[in-house]
Amino acid sequence: MDEESVDELLFKDCDFSSDLLKQLNGLRQNKILTDVSLCASAWEVPCHRNVLASSSLYFRAMFCNNFRESGEAKVHLKGIDAAALEQIVLYVYTGEVRITAERVLPLMEAASMLQYPKLFEACSSYLQSQLTPSNCLGLLRLSDILSCETLKKKAREVALKYFPEVASSADLKELCVLELTDYLGDDELCGEEEKVFEALMVWVKHDVETRKRHMQELLKQVRLQYVHPAFFYHFIASDTLLQTSPACQAILETAKRQMFSFYNTSVPDLKPLCHIPPRNSYQDFLILLGGRKDNQQTTRDVLLYNEQTGQWQDLAKLPTRLYKASAVTLHRSVYVIGGKAVRAGKSLVSPNVYIFSLKLNQWRLGEPMLVARYSHRSTAHKNFIFSIGGLGDKQEGMGSMERYDSICNVWENMASMPVGVLHPAVAVKDQRLYLFGGEDIMQNPVRLIQVYHISRNTWFKMETRMIKNVCAPAVVLGEWIVIVGGYTRRILAYDPQSNKFVKCADMKDRRMHHGAAVIGKKLYVTGGRRLTVDCSIEDSDSFDCYDPETDTWTSLGQLPHKLFDHACLTLQCIPHIANFP
Repeated sequence: MDEESVDELLFKDCDFSSDLLKQLNGLRQNKILTDVSLCASAWEVPCHRNVLASSSLYFRAMFCNNFRESGEAKVHLKGIDAAALEQIVLYVYTGEVRITAERVLPLMEAASMLQYPKLFEACSSYLQSQLTPSNCLGLLRLSDILSCETLKKKAREVALKYFPEVASSADLKELCVLELTDYLGDDELCGEEEKVFEALMVWVKHDVETRKRHMQELLKQVRLQYVHPAFFYHFIASDTLLQTSPACQAILETAKRQMFSFYNTSVPDLKPLCHIPPRNSYQDFLILLGGRKDNQQTTRDVLLYNEQTGQWQDLAKLPTRLYKASAVTLHRSVYVIGGKAVRAGKSLVSPNVYIFSLKLNQWRLGEPMLVARYSHRSTAHKNFIFSIGGLGDKQEGMGSMERYDSICNVWENMASMPVGVLHPAVAVKDQRLYLFGGEDIMQNPVRLIQVYHISRNTWFKMETRMIKNVCAPAVVLGEWIVIVGGYTRRILAYDPQSNKFVKCADMKDRRMHHGAAVIGKKLYVTGGRRLTVDCSIEDSDSFDCYDPETDTWTSLGQLPHKLFDHACLTLQCIPHIANFP
């Protein structure tokens, strides 16, 4: 019968296996019934063939087939450390082994050779727990030698995540060119491209005569389009060793022309750089700074929104309270420009520029503008910041524009706009700077599109009935420039190629003095002021997202507080190396 009888008892001795091992180990220690000795160097230990064959496929093949060792009294195991073999035998007879930093490598090698996979993985787990930026490259190489995929995966993760520290280790200099190329070209590498360049040059200069022939191949791993232009200009393009390689010079010349030229880079004699996205370790963050908080005085607060976690956190505060300053992002830094500086109840129109590093979570003072201004607009293009219009220290309207060169660290006057306006929507697309609408000094809406040709330093204007925005931001979303509200719920998408507008889904409220920025392919709109149905004005803490693919709006909840006249920017950074509080 298949079923147990009711009067039967199945007895299981849970301690039987462990007791049996203890007895076998006692027999081994007393050399009772042992029939083979394992030898490594001058060390040997008596064992039982049947126990060894039962514990390992390696010994089963050795003792259960017609190999010479199957009948020998002593088996010499070459290439195995004696202490490691002793640990292996102890493991076979007790199921236990003590893994330490001094013993783990020879023990792992022995476990690999003698085919004890669980012990091998235990050694791998131990090494994974000991991984640091200083030893991960060495253990990565060891994992290749031992064919240990779990250790290889973990060691590579550490090497990529802590790249700045790993790049400073001595092990980096010992990599072969294939290993270094594979490492520096990995999308998951958590490091800025400037550091990638420095790492490859340290490797080359460790043995210049042998390694300089690999410079071209390695230079291709540096994503030059994401290098800070000042670093490129002063350190990469002028490097004497790279200048000895015509192939490297050709790569740098192409990059230089595309990074620094205002002109269209699709000319026939200029081969474009392959479009390579930034490494996966980079992440876009939403930054809100300054503005009026909870309808009180101008705030110094700086907030960061992490789209992946949906959380807000405070960053280092602005150095001073600034009313109606402008702000842009350039080269992974935030530039806060001009504004009215509020100190001890007094306000002074400021020409100052404050620069924020998300990596350091610190502010520093930059090169001041030529003219103090507030209620102006600023935008960035390539290596330049354009600061446009606004009000001067005598409350006069200004039609002037100045440009900051981030490479030379200087401001210079550029051509003035045709019509001086306050609070226009501003964006740059296809080598042109667009000003949409705004208001004149008497606060009348201006129905104009003013276009600045960047390379020619010239303006022209176009009248249009479609434009009637004031205190509205504009963003570039794909091939469109999107004008977001401005005393209206209306969202307009402008196509510079056809000079046509397309109406998008309306916002819920009529908004102005709000912020807008793009992350990925979506538009985020923050705070501002809204007009109610009875035409009163309320401050807002709303936080909304627009998806152009579905032409729909989604509420993301509320900001930490009500906020308007603030800057809303997208800033790219590597979270792991940023000094977040």
